[in-house]
Formats: sequence, structure tokens, C-alpha cells
Amino acid sequence: MAVELSEKTIRTVKSTVPVLAEYGEAITTHFYKRMFENHPELKNMFNMTNQKAGRQPRALANAVYAAAQHIDHLEAILPAVDQIAEKHRSLNVKPEHYPIVGEYLLLAIKEVLGDAATDDIMEAWGEAYGAIADVFIKVEQEKYRQTKEQQGGWTGYRDFKVSRKVKESDVITSFYLEPSDGGGIPSFHPGQYITVQVTIPGEAYTQLRQYSLSDAPGKGYYRISVKREEGNREQPDGMVSTFLHHQLKEGDILPITAPAGEFYLHEESRKPAVLISGGVGLTPMMSMLNQLVDCGEDRDVYFVHASQNGEVHAFKNDVAQFEKTAAAVQSKVVYSDPRPSDEEFDKKGHIDLEWLKSVVPCDAEFYFCGPEGFMKAVYSALNEWGVPEEHVHYEFFGPELSLQ
Repeated sequence: MAVELSEKTIRTVKSTVPVLAEYGEAITTHFYKRMFENHPELKNMFNMTNQKAGRQPRALANAVYAAAQHIDHLEAILPAVDQIAEKHRSLNVKPEHYPIVGEYLLLAIKEVLGDAATDDIMEAWGEAYGAIADVFIKVEQEKYRQTKEQQGGWTGYRDFKVSRKVKESDVITSFYLEPSDGGGIPSFHPGQYITVQVTIPGEAYTQLRQYSLSDAPGKGYYRISVKREEGNREQPDGMVSTFLHHQLKEGDILPITAPAGEFYLHEESRKPAVLISGGVGLTPMMSMLNQLVDCGEDRDVYFVHASQNGEVHAFKNDVAQFEKTAAAVQSKVVYSDPRPSDEEFDKKGHIDLEWLKSVVPCDAEFYFCGPEGFMKAVYSALNEWGVPEEHVHYEFFGPELSLQ
């Protein structure tokens, strides 16, 4: 990452690391508040549910902290830069957005830190932000170019028609999407996602959501499988998931961006593939499983899924059928709260290391996805087991958080 910064700027930015550790989230929360007040049109590009839940400010605070910590050797955060740039490409972030973000980020630093934000600190962060923004812009421009030039590729949003709508469980429904223009669509890596743009009657802003593709590539359609998010007293029902479940019909149009994502199946590996999911986290795993079965390669696959019970367990029959017809596939089911009628499951409770050791090999490629608590538990178990980091692959639904 070629970022030219003066020694003074590097020293000054690094001196703010302890402050960012303490006030980083307060700064980013204030940043989003001020930016949306002055540029409400940007609400069209952000998941406002993640804003309200504090996940987006927390993720940005982590990114800013990492940039300050590694300002003298930013190559250390290159993987994070690539992952964020991939998200930005899928959300149609453009170079003209960066000056707006920079203006309000610096303003937030000044307003939250007050007198502690000296002229030297503000000048150093202004220089650092400009240099880092240039890197992101260049990386994203290359991603836009590659996306457009691939067979069937496009940039921005393209209209897709809902060709089928299939209920997979009491809370998860699949949507089969085909291009309205009848043209070709690019392939993708199993595990990647698309961004959907939803216009909800009565809402001032469009809503963007990223959903994992849940089927194998090369079938002439994209499939997403969406969980209807139930609300509670503090949090209303999921606006977009509720709309998709109850109002989006077969034949309706849904604009989407081309597939994206750095979490996907390493098809070149010959190691066994262990796919571990919790709840709706099984959607990228279904894409991987379908691809592994479709390819017909003699590679062992272990599909481990944790759910509350059989009522909300999606793709149960699909996985069972794969296990019957594909000798290399083994599946295990864990229910935390099984119903009296639930008979076909392997463990009651939660996935733990002792049980995991008894059902999957250690020398494998591990992929996992699910709620934050579930992912922390799985990550901790694999770490304790001694699985090398290079064989551990995971994805968050939403802004990137820490599993440490």
C-alpha cells in the first residue's frame, strides 16, 4: 500500500491511538449523526438498522483505530482494505463520497475531543485520511473495472425479476432472481453475496441489504434466502426482510449489484471442507455445499448446522438428500430448543469443542457464519483446537466486527 506520509504526520497519528481506543466509537457515532443531518441523501446507501444498533459506528471505529495503529506500515491492514473496498463496490460507493466522509470524520474528531484535538492532530489526520482515501478509491476503481469486464458483468444496479419465491422454513424464504433484460449473468464464488436495493412505500429513502447467494453458480439465476427478522420492544421488525417476505411477489423487480465478497469456498484445496452455520448463516454454506456436490469431486464435506428447532431449520431436506446421494457428504444438526416432534438431530444445546472434535477432522478448511455470539464461540473453539488461521474462514452478516 503506497501511502506517502511525513514522519511528523506518522508520529502524530500514532500518538492518537490511546485516545481512539477510548473515544473511537463516540467519534464515529457522532460522525454518522452529523453527516446524515447534512447529507440525508446518503441514507440511501447505508443500512440504518445497523446504525441504530451501533454496529456500523463500532465497525468504523475499529477500522480507524487499526489505520492509526498501523499508519507507519499500512500493508498490515491490506486484507481489511480489500474487504471494505469489496463492500463499497457492492454498495456503489464512488470517489465523490470520500471528501464528504473526510469532512465529517475530522469534524467529529474535533467536536468529541475538544481542546485535545490540537491543530497538529487535525492536520495530521487530514493528511492521513486523504492518503488512505486515495488508496481505497484506486482499489475500488479496479474492482469496478473487473466487475464490468467479466462475462455478463455490470456496475451499479441492474433490474432482476423474482422468478420464484419458495418458503424454506417458518422464517426463511428463498427468492430466485433472473435478469429482466434477458442477458447473461456473471458467475461467482460460492459464499459471495449481492446487494439488493428495495423501495418501500412510505419510506423516504431506498434500503440496501446484502444477502448471501444460497445456490451454486452457473444456473442462470441468483438465489438469496432471507430470514424474516422478528422485532421486540427495543427493535422493530426487520423493515426489508418483512417487505421481501410479505410484499415482494413473483414477477416483481428487484435491482441488485453484481456478486461480491472475500468469503468464499477455496475450491483449489483438497482438504476436507467443514461448513459450520448458525441460523440463517447457513445461506452461504448452502452455496458451497451445492457447488461441492455439483462438481462431483471426491472431497469430504462436513455440514454442521445449529438452529433453534426443526420449525425454523431451512434446507433440512436438501442437506439430507445430499447426504444420501453424495458419499462424501456428512451432516450434523444441533438444536438449542428442540420441539417434541423433532427427532432427527444429533445434539441438543450448542456446538462445543469436545463435540466438534468427535464429528469433524482437524486437518480441514473450516468455514463458518451465523450470529455474532455463535461465531465467537466457534472461532474460540477452533483456536483452542489449534486449527491454523489460514484454514479458518468466516463472514459477518453486516459490518465487520472482532471475534477476539
